[in-house]
Amino acid sequence: MDLAGYVINAVLVEKRSVREVAAAHDVSKTWLYELLARYRELGDAGLVAKSRRPRSSPTALGPVIEEEIVALRKSLTEEGFDAGAHTIRHHLVRRHRRNQAVVPSVATIWRVLSRRGFVTPQPHKRPQSSWRRFQADLPNECWQADTTHWVLAGGRDVEILNIVDDHSRLLVAARAFAPTRAIDVVQSFHQAAGTWGFPASMLTDNGAIFTAEFRNGRCVMENELAALGVAYRHSRPYHPQTCGKVERFHQTLKKHLAKQPRPRNLAQLQAQLDRFADYYNNVRPHRALGRHTPAEAFAARTKATPSSAVIAPEGHYRVRRDRVDDSGVVTLRYRSRLHHIGLGRRYKRLRVLVLVADLDVRIITEEGELIRQLTLDPTKDYQPQDKT
Repeated sequence: MDLAGYVINAVLVEKRSVREVAAAHDVSKTWLYELLARYRELGDAGLVAKSRRPRSSPTALGPVIEEEIVALRKSLTEEGFDAGAHTIRHHLVRRHRRNQAVVPSVATIWRVLSRRGFVTPQPHKRPQSSWRRFQADLPNECWQADTTHWVLAGGRDVEILNIVDDHSRLLVAARAFAPTRAIDVVQSFHQAAGTWGFPASMLTDNGAIFTAEFRNGRCVMENELAALGVAYRHSRPYHPQTCGKVERFHQTLKKHLAKQPRPRNLAQLQAQLDRFADYYNNVRPHRALGRHTPAEAFAARTKATPSSAVIAPEGHYRVRRDRVDDSGVVTLRYRSRLHHIGLGRRYKRLRVLVLVADLDVRIITEEGELIRQLTLDPTKDYQPQDKT
């Protein structure tokens, strides 16, 4: 017998007073009087506790917006994009700019997802407060670069080179190669710098395409950054956490790629990378950026620049692959005028990489060996070799 039945019997059968029974069992006299009234009217049915749920809730989430939440969850998940409550609310805010009142809170969206079976309980993770977190203070203060593996439809192994801005998480480059060579890293770096500006520093792991320190030398990337005044740092061996931002980005990218049709060639994979880069930079709210997009975070602050070299924003920067002709010459067009650069017949038919920074021209082999460095004379069509 529950408490309600007990106190009713104590009053009606034992003839004890309401005050005495309420005090003895620490219940409200008002509740006991109401219980007696319901029992006299309904009998035992009156002792059953009634729900306190209101008959109506004017602020309850409407079925239309709830279905919109579910549809967003499904579409984002199918595309391999982040589909958490914060991201869904971000998309709802963008859709309902003129009527923000209909956009529910993050907690409400989470409850809808949980009620509809979209939330899977997760094990307790290491608290974020235990991590030592580093973030550059300015955009372009530090870029992180790394490669990750992917497989094409025919089983061909390829690599994806990702370069991420440390401060804003902006994806400045995502390029597909098979495999990635040192000159590919340099070319991708220059293409990214042509759009976003040169960074003050670069951070990578100790892969052979990034450093030749273990060979007691310097690779093409190290030479290039030194010439541009860009500081170059490498992570500690077997410690990927140093490059944690680009390592974590690999997971985000692969989650998206896994939901796409498997590309048959590098061109199709590059198209998928370009599409994702546009969404990631300009649409997807980033948790580490206060739910701003990387493009918004990148544009919000003054950009850092290389500290030991002054590079004018209006400078002319280009990276071009070429082959030395039979006479030992490569050609370069500068401001609509064609110039011929002499290298010598010993280099004929050799494939080279031409790096142009305004009038500063460096020509290197595919292995990174510097063949010639010169300051282009725009008044001359032929740039002869040094006689010394």
